[in-house]
Amino acid sequence: MSTFEAVVLWVLLICADLSDGVKFPPGFLFGSATASYQVEGAWNVSDKGENTWDRLVHSNPDAIKNRDNGDVACDSYHNWRDDVKIASDLGLHFYRFSISWARLLPTGLPDRISEDGKNYYNNLIDGLLEKGIQPLITLYHWDLPQRLQDLGGWTNPLIVEWFADYARVAYTLYADRVKGWITINEPVIVCDFVYNSGIIAPPIKDPGFANYLCTKFLLLAHAKAWRIYDKEFKPKYNGKVGITNHLIWMEPFSNEYEELTENLRHYLAGLYSHPIYTKDGGWPPEIEKIIAENSKRQGYPRSRLPAFTQEEIDFIKGTYDFYGFNFYTSRLVRKARDGETLSNWPLENGCPELSAAMEVHPSWKKTESDWFWINPVGIRKMLGWLKKTYGDMEIFILENGLATKDYNLNDEDRIKYYRDHLEQIWLAITEDGVNVTRYTAWTLVDNFEWIFGYSVKFGLYEVDFEDPKRKRTPRASAKYYKEVIRTHSFDVANKNNYDEL
Repeated sequence: MSTFEAVVLWVLLICADLSDGVKFPPGFLFGSATASYQVEGAWNVSDKGENTWDRLVHSNPDAIKNRDNGDVACDSYHNWRDDVKIASDLGLHFYRFSISWARLLPTGLPDRISEDGKNYYNNLIDGLLEKGIQPLITLYHWDLPQRLQDLGGWTNPLIVEWFADYARVAYTLYADRVKGWITINEPVIVCDFVYNSGIIAPPIKDPGFANYLCTKFLLLAHAKAWRIYDKEFKPKYNGKVGITNHLIWMEPFSNEYEELTENLRHYLAGLYSHPIYTKDGGWPPEIEKIIAENSKRQGYPRSRLPAFTQEEIDFIKGTYDFYGFNFYTSRLVRKARDGETLSNWPLENGCPELSAAMEVHPSWKKTESDWFWINPVGIRKMLGWLKKTYGDMEIFILENGLATKDYNLNDEDRIKYYRDHLEQIWLAITEDGVNVTRYTAWTLVDNFEWIFGYSVKFGLYEVDFEDPKRKRTPRASAKYYKEVIRTHSFDVANKNNYDEL
């Protein structure tokens, strides 16, 4: 027996006796995910338009570690059959992938639909369905057509109509076969990280102002896309549409910071959730008040957080069929000390808008990424907070996974990360009554991990980026996850099939 096989067998054996009592509910679905720019490659194939990431990596290659780019990435544009085979080998119930807006609509607008782009996604969808795997499509995973960015991108109110037009094209082409849709991936990154840091595409830094414009128009764009599906496509196809947020569990550094921590939750999660998931809609009242007061003190004639009209509030609220979220890490929250400098990107060290600083607990294990500490119980607490704050709704966990750096097929740490988080999700379902119905492992294959390039790896499958064919090889975590899916349990019982992949 090889060392690799021994690792997998060890993991399966330590869990073997417990699985019967820890089954996920019938109908619970397991999947995995990728995103278009991170895996497709073929950046200038056929009539595909340029997007914001194409522009960034070519105009400023030093913005990416090792000057990497997504020009080829996993070459999933040409290797989509390999991805479908991997998904089938794992036994995935669904596969989440995103459409490249500029690949489908080269100008960013519906005046021209790319035949090659249309056919690429048709082939991928049909290939998945032939294997019994549900496609789950993300319309926007950060790769905006550059033409639209040149016109202001997410800070231009016309983006609401541009996104709606794009969504209608995608629904028209694929909704007959695709029953699950995510409008926008991680608005907190699209708006807050982009405009507060200026280090990812588009590289524009305008903290405390542009990010709030982006937030308002993004929410309206999501709502418009949801309502188009709800009115024009749902009666015929009966699918589900929602948005997915990047959520960070936050705990008070000490008891005196309970209120501050709750405000920060309503800032980082609530700005993108309160308008959609509450009966009153609109901005979280406490956050709206804080930003208005800060704006007045800074000399602005009105709040930097643009107001919603009542018509806009009514248009946005209720535009969901599920609550989608991505989860990786946690933070401790305290009041910023006098003279302490806080980053404009909250995940780094705090939130200037609330004068809140962030730290990590010494018991949390640091990963290979600077922003990423492991706290599995945080996902259960996050699920409980969502239920308490927004009610008993269906929840999809749409990303969860571990970052590593080295090529390593014996990824025990990733297996432990998945197992520990799945256990906390199971506890949230069985003991806390949270209605979680899907879990998504991020990611199916190693890919282009944004500003970290290929130095960071999340894949269940290792990708050889030196190989022209981008060979995919299963890690131990792929074998573990296959057993999770087969047994419907995080404590896998069957120890005989570990070497099937």
